[in-house]
Amino acid sequence: MTQTVGVIGLGAMGAPMAQNVSDAGYPLCVYNRTRERTEPFADAGHDVADSPAEVAQRADVVIVMVTDDEALEAVLEGEDGVLDGLTDGTIVLQMSTVTPAATAAAAEAVHNVGGRYVDAPVSGTVGPAKKGTLTVLAAGPDTLIAEVEGILSAIGEPVVDCGAVGDGTRMKLFVNLLLGDMMSAFAEALAFGTAQGLAYDDMLTVVEAGAVDSPLFSIKGENIAADDFEPRFPIDLQFKDLRYAVDEANESGVPLPQTAAARETFSAASGMGHGGQDMAAVVKFFEQVAGVSIGDRDQ
Repeated sequence: MTQTVGVIGLGAMGAPMAQNVSDAGYPLCVYNRTRERTEPFADAGHDVADSPAEVAQRADVVIVMVTDDEALEAVLEGEDGVLDGLTDGTIVLQMSTVTPAATAAAAEAVHNVGGRYVDAPVSGTVGPAKKGTLTVLAAGPDTLIAEVEGILSAIGEPVVDCGAVGDGTRMKLFVNLLLGDMMSAFAEALAFGTAQGLAYDDMLTVVEAGAVDSPLFSIKGENIAADDFEPRFPIDLQFKDLRYAVDEANESGVPLPQTAAARETFSAASGMGHGGQDMAAVVKFFEQVAGVSIGDRDQ
C-alpha cells in the first residue's frame, strides 16, 4: 500500500520537496503556519490540515521541514502538535537543520508516544530542492530508512546513510560549516581584489581555472555580478547554522576559529539588514566596511 505523506513546513525548501513527493505518486497532506502557502497544494487537490496533529493523524510518514530548534519543538510538542496526533508506527522524518540535542530530544518524544523517527536533514538550496537533487543525510535504523527510501529518493540523490539518529544532523552542520566558511572567504577575497583594482571577471576566471574552483564560487560569482540576491539560502539561516556548529564544537572541545569569524561576518551582514537575502549578500558587509563596489554593482 502506498504511504500517505504529511509535510509540515512549506517554505522555500519544503514546498518543492512536497511537490516532488507528490510527483513520485505519494498521496499528500500538508500544513503550514501561514495558510496561504498551502493554497497551491489545495488547488492541486491535496489535503490541507488545520494543525500538525491533524497531519500526524492522516499520514503514515510525517516530514518536518522547519527553521530551527524552537520551531521543531513547537511543531512536535506544542498545542495540536504532531505528538498529539501520532499513532503507533507512524514515521517522523525530521529534515530541518537543527542541533544534535534537538533532534535527539525530538526522537525521544516521538518514540515515547509510539512513533518512529528518522534524522534526515538535506544539503542543498532551492534549485536542487525543485529538481529533487538534494543530498539526503539519513540517520536511523537501516530497516526504517529502507521503509522510506522511495520518499527520500523523491527528495534527493544521493541518500547518504550517516549512521545513528543525530549523525545526519551532525553531517548537516559539517557541510554547512564548510559552506559558510567558503562563502565568507570568497566575499572577503573579492573585496580585497576589488580594492586592489582587479577586474571582477578576471578574478572569477582565475578562481575557476585553478585549484580553488568550485560550483559555489561560479554560481555566487554570477549572482553577485547580476545583483541577484534572491534568497536561495538566506543569510539568517546560514548564520543560524554556523552558530549551531560553533556551539556544538565548543561542547566537543574543537576550536573553530575560521567558522567563528564567518559566523560574525554573517551576523554583521544580517545586522545591516541583509538577513533575508541570499548568503551571497554577505559581500554587502565588505562593501559597506571597505567602501568598494564588488562586481561593478551599485551598493
